[in-house]
Amino acid sequence: MKALIFEELMSDSRNLVRILDNLKEGIIAHDLDRRIFFFNHAAEKITGYDREEVLHKDCHEAFGSPFCGGQCLFVTRNDDSRTIISDDREYPVNIITKYGESRNVEMSVTPLRDEMGNVIGVLSLIQDITEILRYKMKIGEMKGFGNIIGQDHKMLQVFQQIQDLSGYDYPVHVYGETGTGKELVAEAIHNGSRRSGGPFVPINCGALPSGLIESELFGHVKGAFTGAVKDKKGRFELADGGTIFLDEVAELSRELQVKLLRFLQTGRFERVGGEKTISVNTRIISATNQDLAEEIRNQNFREDLYYRLNVIPIHLPPLRDRKNDIPLLIDYLLDLFSQENRGETPRIVSKEALSVLMDYHWPGNVRQLQNVLQFAIVKSAGKVLKPVHLPMELRDNDMTATKRGPHRKLDEKSVRRALEKTGGNKVRAARLLDVGRATLYRFLNDHPESMPELL
Repeated sequence: MKALIFEELMSDSRNLVRILDNLKEGIIAHDLDRRIFFFNHAAEKITGYDREEVLHKDCHEAFGSPFCGGQCLFVTRNDDSRTIISDDREYPVNIITKYGESRNVEMSVTPLRDEMGNVIGVLSLIQDITEILRYKMKIGEMKGFGNIIGQDHKMLQVFQQIQDLSGYDYPVHVYGETGTGKELVAEAIHNGSRRSGGPFVPINCGALPSGLIESELFGHVKGAFTGAVKDKKGRFELADGGTIFLDEVAELSRELQVKLLRFLQTGRFERVGGEKTISVNTRIISATNQDLAEEIRNQNFREDLYYRLNVIPIHLPPLRDRKNDIPLLIDYLLDLFSQENRGETPRIVSKEALSVLMDYHWPGNVRQLQNVLQFAIVKSAGKVLKPVHLPMELRDNDMTATKRGPHRKLDEKSVRRALEKTGGNKVRAARLLDVGRATLYRFLNDHPESMPELL
């Protein structure tokens, strides 16, 4: 009897819609031409769009951009779509609602098949996790944002800025020392914006010869200079509909700064050697490791361009100012390296080596930490990375730190008292004892029998 009632309910399409409308997760389904044929109540609530506004429309047109951002498998509509979506996929994505609000969602995409097993469309399950992420950020449980790793309050502020920018198209200037991850921040801003379905085009303004940088940015026409054998699009044209990232923007010549300023004012430019004016719609994110205010005082950088670029400034802290993130970064990088090396077991950093890494000042920031770990992996024969496997400059720094100032001899009683006062926090205990962290770690490892509970 129950089975019969169930069959009757399911045979009525209206009952099936009621069931799907009562789910908390949003459901969106479209065919291989991106035409939406199902949109449940939760999807309306998450996106802000009524189903009447999106049904039977191309999803890119209905939402104003690819709903899945850079993860969209149907950027172009062609027969290859049938093979692209052959497996289930899950990924996080930022969406912009009808009202311009940024929402963080978990997307689960499944191919829809007919009776013969052919892919005929896509079913997307979306879950709004915006409030969960905000709560994690508030209580300090968030360990990263996109591909940016960090838990320090300075990094949480950066993550919040990235989220706040998602609904806007204003120019952003990211500044920080070399190796702090400026391009990762630029990419995260792009991925969280309406432009996420468009291209992200980075260019290092300081890495190209001065004679080529203008052509790289704005393109050239055939015969504009020796070697220009055909017309070529520049980075601004390639970034049309997306974002261009100008790294080391302070390296641009004054002449190019004028052309960049004109583009920011008008959205138009000419290719090198060309007469035709080209218009593109691209967002500008710039970055530098230099003090632009000082460059302005030295008349190396235009003040009017500075104010055009620096609408929304984001500062990335150096690694030495967020050392509590070092263990988190180490775990992330070692796991990443193991995946790159065909899934071998990740290496482990010994307490002594971690102490050395925590005491170092990291002038090259996260990029240097990555290089140091790769060096240690090559040097080590086993699975544990020890101080002897680290580069010489880190070990020299450790020796200098232990010799700095009058030597203080540690004893079990004073160490135990300091750790009790700090609740077992070895970093704070080392400060109370007026010794380096490396010294305290060595003492604890040298006394494993008398102080086992402190190791």
